[in-house]
Amino acid sequence: MKNNTTSANNETLIFTVSSAERGDRLDVFLSKKECFVTRSRVKRVIDNGKVQVNGVTVKPSFRLKDGDAVVVRREEPEEYDVVPENLPLDAVYEDTHIIVVNKPHGMVVHPAAGNRSGTLVNALLFHCRDLSGIGGVKRPGIVHRLDKDTSGLMVVAKSDEAHIDLARQFKKHLVRKIYRVLVHGDIREESGVIDLPIGRHPVDRKKMSTGSRKGRESLTRWSVEERYNIATLLSVRIETGRTHQIRVHLNAIGYPVIGDTVYGNSRKRIETIKDTLRKEILRKIRRQALHSSELCFRHPVTGDRMEFSSPLPHDMDLVCRELADMDK
Repeated sequence: MKNNTTSANNETLIFTVSSAERGDRLDVFLSKKECFVTRSRVKRVIDNGKVQVNGVTVKPSFRLKDGDAVVVRREEPEEYDVVPENLPLDAVYEDTHIIVVNKPHGMVVHPAAGNRSGTLVNALLFHCRDLSGIGGVKRPGIVHRLDKDTSGLMVVAKSDEAHIDLARQFKKHLVRKIYRVLVHGDIREESGVIDLPIGRHPVDRKKMSTGSRKGRESLTRWSVEERYNIATLLSVRIETGRTHQIRVHLNAIGYPVIGDTVYGNSRKRIETIKDTLRKEILRKIRRQALHSSELCFRHPVTGDRMEFSSPLPHDMDLVCRELADMDK
């Protein structure tokens, strides 16, 4: 049976279960639909009683049968409980549907425990006033994230239509993301691929690891831009978007990111450097030397190809120039 989707007054979505989807859990079935951004959002909608199968409210684990009618009532957007703040915001592009920003290192993307203010979302709410509500009250408009101490390009959705399509592009790996990374060590190869699954660390649950028993497929491609004797500047493209992927993968092959205190113990490695001048140069990096330098995707409404680039931030550029001068 063909899978049909209809919408009535943008308030109700109706799905018909196909023979190929027979036996799927309800939450898995809905998470495959492009109108839902994350699995956690699907679970929340079901738990809130907004989903019925053949007129009956069921649990997320309910197994579907061929021909079942799945009806989803749209939730009313929640009011933002995040306070807009007049913070510096480097917007490199903006229209009625999206905004592309160059996030500085040290800025958290969205509010969480210990970071209730001063986040990118606080700044965006002051600047835009009309972000997509799909991400919830804590993460309006947020489609993807960068770590606090990673700088560079991010795209944010200003409309629900844009949010849904951008989430689809990220989910299907249609977004090209290039990072520039300064790592410890002198890599002899010109390029390489790291194909190691990533999951929660078996002991420290705050960390990720390539040694997890439940690791998910993760693929990172890298190539050398410059060599500085004790360090190497890489261009890195991630085919998947796992948490801390670049940091975990590069540490796994023996070239941890300079300034990363979680993976690779960068501070200790710097102190073991015998060349005093080079040691002092690397000490100038006060965060992980990781920058989102290129971002390419299709505009979620017009379909136009959007390409953005961001140069190395001052701290990384300064260290690279000083290391290069040492080798002259």
